[in-house]
Amino acid sequence: MKLATLKAGGRDGTLVVVSRDLTRCRPVPEIARTLQAALDDWETTAPKLDAAFRALEADPAGGQPFDPRACASPLPRAYQWADGSAYVNHVELVRKARGAEMPSSFWTDPLMYQGGSDTFLAPTDPIPAVTEDWGIDFEGEVAVVTGDVPLAATPEQARAAIRLLLLVNDVSLRNLIPAELNKGFGFFQSKPSSAFAPVAVTPDELGEAWDGSRVHLPLLSELNGKPFGKPNAGIDMTFDFPTLVAHAAKTRPLGAGCIVGSGTVSNKLDGGPGKPVDQGGVGYSCIAEIRMIETIETGKPATPFMRFGDRIRLEMLDAQGRSVFGAIDQVVARHQPAQG
Repeated sequence: MKLATLKAGGRDGTLVVVSRDLTRCRPVPEIARTLQAALDDWETTAPKLDAAFRALEADPAGGQPFDPRACASPLPRAYQWADGSAYVNHVELVRKARGAEMPSSFWTDPLMYQGGSDTFLAPTDPIPAVTEDWGIDFEGEVAVVTGDVPLAATPEQARAAIRLLLLVNDVSLRNLIPAELNKGFGFFQSKPSSAFAPVAVTPDELGEAWDGSRVHLPLLSELNGKPFGKPNAGIDMTFDFPTLVAHAAKTRPLGAGCIVGSGTVSNKLDGGPGKPVDQGGVGYSCIAEIRMIETIETGKPATPFMRFGDRIRLEMLDAQGRSVFGAIDQVVARHQPAQG
């Protein structure tokens, strides 16, 4: 089934089931007012939500028009947002870009940071920034939403706890990262609010593209209307989702509604870094990677980070060319300070 959250209805919005073709939806307050409420009682609510979804699918005239612009993030705020770096190729390239060596342990022990989860951006809302000097970048990722996960969960227990999948733009401020990491205490200011595609899907909606651990579909990105990347999320994923969820639960239980991200989707090419789309490669899911390739080839980066007015679109299509999650479609905008 497919689920979304309309902005109307308070801070946590209104839960709706969405037709498979993303054209219609229906609020389901009789089942759960919000997605978090549904996740809190998933064993009871999931069968009822699935029945409502199937009824909507069976009635071509049912429901109301689905407008992604009316959507918040599927979870407008979450109790936990933990983002991994499952594509170690990306980690290696980005660390090289800032002159940092990569320990060999990064290939066996996942990186993960705890992001801000109280103010997710809606899928078509602007990306606010105070200045272009901060190095504004997008990061295309896939994420899972879990039910309750016990402390010290095994990967098998983690797999069983995966409830939904999401598409993510994990916004990064690249020029703030080195100074923060040099303090030895991790990301904070360099990781502003992330955005999620409008629709969350249950794993069965992906069919053969979901193997229980990875999503085997290309993640498409367009920067200012031009193809930027199409790497396959199922390729070169060193750490799969059950491994990432179990890693997050090593020393603490995870509550229902926890979001665990894959990190930037990144594919190698013939064992080395990838190529841009216009050169026959699959491109990239962030600007930092192409800047690193440019540095390797010419000694300096040529592609600028995002500027005010730049537009990023992220989407994932199934084997039939249908949008799975809907699109993240955002413009970078200058932040306007609150008055008063």
